[in-house]
Amino acid sequence: MAIDMNVPELLVIGDSDLLIHQVQGEWAVKNPKITPYVQYIQKLCKRFRRIEFKHTTRIHNELVDALATIASMIKHPDTSYIDPLDIEVKEKPIHCSHVEAEPDGLPWYFDIKKYLEIGAYPENATFNQKKSICRMALIFFASGEILYRRTPDLGLLRCVDASEAAKLLE
Repeated sequence: MAIDMNVPELLVIGDSDLLIHQVQGEWAVKNPKITPYVQYIQKLCKRFRRIEFKHTTRIHNELVDALATIASMIKHPDTSYIDPLDIEVKEKPIHCSHVEAEPDGLPWYFDIKKYLEIGAYPENATFNQKKSICRMALIFFASGEILYRRTPDLGLLRCVDASEAAKLLE
């Protein structure tokens, strides 16, 4: 796309430090499966007056990952032109708008906390629900009565129920 638009200078931001160094020729390509791709990218790089590669962590690459996921789900017509995708940035994260009230009066994290504390699942939990609780519990930990969620950058987020969340948002 940048070549078709005759862009003279290009900034490429990627989350694979290894691949960036391989494309720049700083590191050897040891995986023969990606050699043709690296060579093709190096060939494309010559079509720009100036090209710069920057590494970003995967945590800061969420938008790109989301766009790649969307792109893989959309069927593209057999034409060389694809309409651009307009992205609107909202002030408030979308998931905040779709959190439902706690129907049973228990906090949303009740089952995870119970599993971490005593290894118990809800009474009527299916096999898949048990599997999901077990998998989700891997990123949570309890400290006394408080449940925390670990973030990829090793930060901690305190889990709150609906009433506490409403107070925090005020």
